[in-house]
Amino acid sequence: MVMLKNRDIISILDFTKEEISYVLDLSKKMEEQSHTDLLKGKILANLFFEPSTRTRLSFETAMKRLGGDVIGFDDPGKTSTVKGESLKDSVKIVEGYCDIIVLRHFLEGASRLTADTVNVPVINAGDGASQHPTQTFLDLYTIKNTKGGLEGLKVGFLGDLKYGRTAHSLAYALTHFNAEMFFISPPSLRIPKDYIDQLKSRGITYHEVDSLFEIRSNLDILYCTRIQKERFADPVEYEKVRGIYKLSSAVLDDLKLGNDLKILHPLPRVEEMDESLDSTDYAAYFQQAHSGVPVREALLAAVLGVLQ
Repeated sequence: MVMLKNRDIISILDFTKEEISYVLDLSKKMEEQSHTDLLKGKILANLFFEPSTRTRLSFETAMKRLGGDVIGFDDPGKTSTVKGESLKDSVKIVEGYCDIIVLRHFLEGASRLTADTVNVPVINAGDGASQHPTQTFLDLYTIKNTKGGLEGLKVGFLGDLKYGRTAHSLAYALTHFNAEMFFISPPSLRIPKDYIDQLKSRGITYHEVDSLFEIRSNLDILYCTRIQKERFADPVEYEKVRGIYKLSSAVLDDLKLGNDLKILHPLPRVEEMDESLDSTDYAAYFQQAHSGVPVREALLAAVLGVLQ
């Protein structure tokens, strides 16, 4: 039996296929049934050292729908961080005010450090360019709902695959389901070698190309990501790849990647995806964003031990 009580959620690599499937099944139950007061008396601390809309608000919504309360911040400039307080000291203090911590931070490894510091469960809401495991759960949930399953799919990843933590986590997770993967990016934004090594070790078929026009196969899913300006140390390097991919309904019709193709995007979008896609059958990204609430309800309930 899967047990997630008091479990830290730091990396999708920490989860087995059975555990992932359990979370997705529990998410379905949360979506289909109301669970008011399930977390009454529990407090979530949302600590966001980087900007966020969907992740922060969906965690807050999930906690409140389950009857719990939320504290925290989304502007570290108004906290003691500006006075020089370390992350370890900050989270050690917050630990005494809450039952669970959700942390987004610009440094890779910050969530793992927090989990090692405090005695309440910690959920990684994105650490630098590394991992974003709860996004991965809602991505998988959306894929399963739109495609009817997860096994043996052909999945394309488009855009910033070097810094794109959502793409990293999803690629890892899909290795459990024997996906064939297509990584489409400029050479400077290729998916890091350690992720490729992980795919090789699990016997996953993958392809690395520069353009969508190089793909000669129907895709089930196209996972689009923006070029992340904030991850570039040199603005000149960002300008070299800015706007390199621009998806539209006309482009996708020309590509002929399959009539059943679904497009996912962790959002926000900038220049890489035209609004003309929003009204097409390709678009699944708003459904994807809204799936964050039942998925995060499931994770909060399971980690706090009220559902197993």
